[in-house]
Amino acid sequence: MEWPAYLDEYEKLVFRMTTPRVRIDNAGCSNSTRVMVDSARKHGILLEAVQVLTDLNLSIKKAYISSDGRWFMDVFHVTDLDGNKLTDESVISYIEQSLETIHFVSSKCFDGLTALELTGTDRIGLLSEVFAVLSELECNVVEAKVWTHNGRIASLIYVKERDSGSPIEDSEKIDTIEARLRNVLKGDNDIRSAKTSVSMAVTHTERRLHQMMFTDRDYERKPIIRTNDNPIVSVLNCLEKGYSVINIHCKDRPKLLFDIVCTITDMQYVVFHATLNTAGDRAYLEFFIRHTDGSPISSEAEKHRVILCLQAAIERRASEGVRLELCTGDKQGLLADVTRTFRENGLNVTRAEISTTSENTVLNVFYVTDVIGNPADSKIIEAVRQKIGLSDLKVKELPLVYHQKAEEREEPTGGVGGAMLLSLGSIVRKNLYNLGLIKSFS
Repeated sequence: MEWPAYLDEYEKLVFRMTTPRVRIDNAGCSNSTRVMVDSARKHGILLEAVQVLTDLNLSIKKAYISSDGRWFMDVFHVTDLDGNKLTDESVISYIEQSLETIHFVSSKCFDGLTALELTGTDRIGLLSEVFAVLSELECNVVEAKVWTHNGRIASLIYVKERDSGSPIEDSEKIDTIEARLRNVLKGDNDIRSAKTSVSMAVTHTERRLHQMMFTDRDYERKPIIRTNDNPIVSVLNCLEKGYSVINIHCKDRPKLLFDIVCTITDMQYVVFHATLNTAGDRAYLEFFIRHTDGSPISSEAEKHRVILCLQAAIERRASEGVRLELCTGDKQGLLADVTRTFRENGLNVTRAEISTTSENTVLNVFYVTDVIGNPADSKIIEAVRQKIGLSDLKVKELPLVYHQKAEEREEPTGGVGGAMLLSLGSIVRKNLYNLGLIKSFS
């Protein structure tokens, strides 16, 4: 391991003593790979571990988290998005190395790019106006993520100079970009809350989007469209043990655990024990938490705020709409043209992920609805595809087997792997029994 230059010998010793121990087992469960992490407990360590797994687009089907004193034990049951066990040795090795060095894990490197942060009121065509301004100001969009929720929009856009390919460092140009984008975000009715800024902090992009929407207080706004499948969140206090208990029942989806743990962590709570179980397309989660100062949630108002914030965290990424994937060669003004075509045909972008490969190919994902948030007409979708290119813009769905393979109850198989699972399960149950959180240890 290469140590960061700022660490002295004592700090290196502490890290050696507390380096997470990682075990990955494919034998203990019939239809998932178990990832087991023993680690010294510190604020944010659970989020860092979950981040490693979700950044690989792995599905977390079950999870057991338990702390004992200053030590954490995490067990994750994971598959790929097709519901299969992990068999690629390079992926398994990468997971092991990443989890063993999560003290040093950083966000995806965006060196050489300028990061723009935008928040404001969402409206149809807003994204096309943003990309048109950037194109006009000769900024190439290399990466971007856009989320919308409760009528608000948050976006992180990574750009560079079109001609030189360098980051944008000219202060006058930066001021011009910020001012132009702020005017676009303001529109006719968002004078106060529209914000643009150049970000210098190195933060995980999706975590930063959660933070931006949290700061924008999207959780306090009424939903534009109510559905019959809103997440159910409850908060109770277990005062005799000093915990607050959060229970969540919602539709399962990729990165669900990351979104929830991210919000709990950024609200300055610590997870001491937790479970995640999925059945079909449903997810059931339970968290035993305290404030970072060791106290439980203290008031009904705080409980209500936690419920609203967790519901918002779950909903932000659960975008409704048709998933469109654009794969084509990059060219000047491409994003402005594509999103303008969406707008001209009455399609609203509810979420977007923009990326550019080293071969100068764009791989973009858009979720689109009609102007009021209802499913888009298939005829309009086909007309847009004809305009942009049938071979370039395709309708894509998430793999159907993502949940289907999780429906059968997992049973530990025999051998060392099965024995290890039973041992870990016993430890978790014993800890919960000792805390008085379950009635029986047998």
